[in-house]
Amino acid sequence: MRRRFGDRKDGKRIRKGDPFFKIIPYIMKDRNDAQVFFDDRIYLENSEKMSRELRKQGYKVGFLHFVLAAMVRTMSQKPKINRFVAGRKLYARNDISFSIAIKKDMNEETPETTIKISFDGTETIYEVMERLNDEINKNKNLDTENDTDKAAKIITYAPGFLIRFVMWMFNALDNKGWLPKFLTDLSPFHSSVFVTDLGSLGIKSVYHHIYNFGTNTIFIGFGIKDKEQKFDRHGNFKNKKVMDLKVVVDERVVDGYYFAQAIKLFKKTIENPEVLLTPPDEVIIDNDI
Repeated sequence: MRRRFGDRKDGKRIRKGDPFFKIIPYIMKDRNDAQVFFDDRIYLENSEKMSRELRKQGYKVGFLHFVLAAMVRTMSQKPKINRFVAGRKLYARNDISFSIAIKKDMNEETPETTIKISFDGTETIYEVMERLNDEINKNKNLDTENDTDKAAKIITYAPGFLIRFVMWMFNALDNKGWLPKFLTDLSPFHSSVFVTDLGSLGIKSVYHHIYNFGTNTIFIGFGIKDKEQKFDRHGNFKNKKVMDLKVVVDERVVDGYYFAQAIKLFKKTIENPEVLLTPPDEVIIDNDI
């Protein structure tokens, strides 16, 4: 679909739909005014079984791959959660993108970096594994700085008052949709979902706030695996491996019922990941643009 007046480089203006959602950004001006917190428990039996099968085939795969692949599939079917608010206006994002903070090495002195990956909604678990692993491998080297790291370093050379001015200017330009594309491409704050994997740090999942700067609408956190004791349908007592997910969303983009249905689909997809072996039958387009 071609770009129309009022669209941004990274999203198309929402022109139809519930008029209430055109008013909400004037009531709740910042994302931290509009945060809603979800949590859910994921049963890992099927995803762990698939992980073992994929590893036998030589793939390097972990729970993070399933989170990304399941969210790509969810957004391909529930596109309205892939919206964002900028300058009090609502937009449908042009791609499905993830920002992920990674530690170059498990050491207190080792720096952290952020990677960013984009998808179009047609991807299977195989494409997600390939792109994520490639991006992690490129950024794990201690001597490597990606473009985001370099840009941040350049900004920090300036005195504090100038950094405040630069960030104010970036925010003002972004609200108008005038922030240069090379900056939004670099920025981890301009993506569909920010993901934090705390399992590698050995702690449980936490709720993480979404940022006022940028266009992130969803933040997903998960941590170490746990066990839940419960009876199965035959009355037998079993230990089941589980993972607790914490999700923070910007409620201004779509109503709670739609968000709830999307989270249910996300959970169902991770728990039944065989659907990720093949592309979706179709990628649904936001019908309010």
